[in-house]
Amino acid sequence: MDILAERLDAKLREWAPNIAATVRERITEIIDLADRDALDIMRSRAVEQEVLDLLDEPVSQ
Repeated sequence: MDILAERLDAKLREWAPNIAATVRERITEIIDLADRDALDIMRSRAVEQEVLDLLDEPVSQ
């Protein structure tokens, strides 16, 4: 088994049931996007944070 899969398996057993369920849902979404070769349309957290940082910057005139 891949090291990532082993770590995920261990974490899913460790986390609270509601957290594990949320992680399962999100991973399922990512797998579905990957199967459709559509991962590029999913926003990454880094991109979202960049946008939030830009919105938080003071407007200079």
